[in-house]
Amino acid sequence: MILKSIFAAAVALAALMPLTHGARAETVTDISGRKVEVKTPVEKVFLGEGRQIYLIAALDTDNPFKRIVGWREDFSQADPDNYAVYLGKFPSMATIPTFGGFKDGTFDIEQAIALQPDVMIMNIESKQATEDAQYIEKLAAVGIPVVYVDFREHPFTNTEPSMRLIGKLFGQEKRAEAFIAYRAAQIARVTEVIAEKDPKRPTVFVERAGGYSDDCCMSFGNDNFGKFVEMAGGRNIAADLIPGTFGALNPEQIIASDPDQVIVTGGNWEAYVPGGKWVGVGPGADEAAAMKKLKSLTERPALTGIKAVENGQVHAIWHQFYNSPYQFVAIQQMAKWLHPDLFADLDAEATFKELHEKFLPVEYRPGHWVSLSDGQ
Repeated sequence: MILKSIFAAAVALAALMPLTHGARAETVTDISGRKVEVKTPVEKVFLGEGRQIYLIAALDTDNPFKRIVGWREDFSQADPDNYAVYLGKFPSMATIPTFGGFKDGTFDIEQAIALQPDVMIMNIESKQATEDAQYIEKLAAVGIPVVYVDFREHPFTNTEPSMRLIGKLFGQEKRAEAFIAYRAAQIARVTEVIAEKDPKRPTVFVERAGGYSDDCCMSFGNDNFGKFVEMAGGRNIAADLIPGTFGALNPEQIIASDPDQVIVTGGNWEAYVPGGKWVGVGPGADEAAAMKKLKSLTERPALTGIKAVENGQVHAIWHQFYNSPYQFVAIQQMAKWLHPDLFADLDAEATFKELHEKFLPVEYRPGHWVSLSDGQ
């Protein structure tokens, strides 16, 4: 009954309100191929995932939160170190209403409607859940369009169109194109060398969120970090074992593959697994503590005795590269680990710092990766 009343009130209000000054109705195509009419440029935005701020910060660099009227409560939990960096510069972000997830059924649609956003930006992996709950139809009935983006499921297919879509919604097309060009140029610094030199590709096991749980071992198939490996000149041992982007390998598969190198994704997950064995890399991380945790992960049965461990070729890198348009930084650092001679002059740290200087509103803080090879 309450929801019906909100719908009725919102429909009536939408009918009375004119277009925002300077806004015009425009049809955009989202990542799922849906044609969606949105009044652009949008002024009030709801983020279906808080970490979408990684791109929005590169578009609305003066204040990434000026359009955000609501967002999913994941940024502060999944990436608390970056959240703290942004909070220090934009304290008003703490007042933005937060929401639960779509896939876990904790999203409050009534509260979202009450915020009257011009658009809701959702991650593509929430599409099935939103369709099952008929959120698209309910929101459309009160004049709130929904668009899907993707930086995680198929990042090398969908990152650029996702960036262009948000750029169009925000009236920041030129800024989006500048970021896209920068990203492409930084990726080419690796892929062009690999294509020209055609080096022998070391085998690589990428452990997704190593130490997050006692289970071993989550990994990536042919996309996301699995694709990063290939672009950086390696061979992902899970490519033929995991059919999709995400999956798991058992210890026997890892031991049988005997990878030349191991790359573990990590982050500060104290909110999810307090005191966990995860490797806490990220902005401003305690690198000594991260190294200690990384070393402890090599003592598990799945990694005992493999070449990567015996040779000290075990590394940890910031997990959130898997869910942001900053993937090129990870590709550069991985290329340095896999082919140190070919990429001796490539400095991924300098690249990430330059990205912050060119596009982001906060200062760069090191700590996004560590390697046991540094202690040799």
